[in-house]
Amino acid sequence: MRPNKREELVQKALDAYNRHGFQATGMDLLVRETGISKTSMYKHFSTKDDLILAVLERRDALFRAWLIERMQALGKTPIARILALFDVLEEWFAMPDFQGCMFIRAAAEYQDKTHPIRQQSARHKQQVEDILKNLAQEAGLENQGLLARQLVLLKEGAIIAAHVQLSATAAADAKAAARLLLGQ
Repeated sequence: MRPNKREELVQKALDAYNRHGFQATGMDLLVRETGISKTSMYKHFSTKDDLILAVLERRDALFRAWLIERMQALGKTPIARILALFDVLEEWFAMPDFQGCMFIRAAAEYQDKTHPIRQQSARHKQQVEDILKNLAQEAGLENQGLLARQLVLLKEGAIIAAHVQLSATAAADAKAAARLLLGQ
């Protein structure tokens, strides 16, 4: 399998895991959905967990790049970019392929705190928190760590409300709460 085939496998597996979940997506289903044989898959990934980790790494890179780009496009100041987070979430929730957060689902399916998949999910969440902390620092706000953690709670709650409760106002509600936190 050429390197671009490996990337194709990771992207197709990302789509399959997003639709069906990690535990429910066995190698036979991946073969059917990707069109790539088990033999070829195992040439690049010795275990299903290795493939899932590659999928999560891809999702993390794509999501964070998109998130940062959209926040920068929608907000000209650090505080405006923090608030834009919730506008970006609203865009995401409106996408036809929105299935909730892949990292929340991965952590739910792999509950052992020492499992690499669970740890990768936690790293993603920490990296998003770090984005918010850095923006709070740029804005000269006090208690940047606490503020970032509180904003992440609003973000995560909005994701759950949009996915589980099908809330049409989750992002706007979280943004209103963020405005209060920021004194806006």
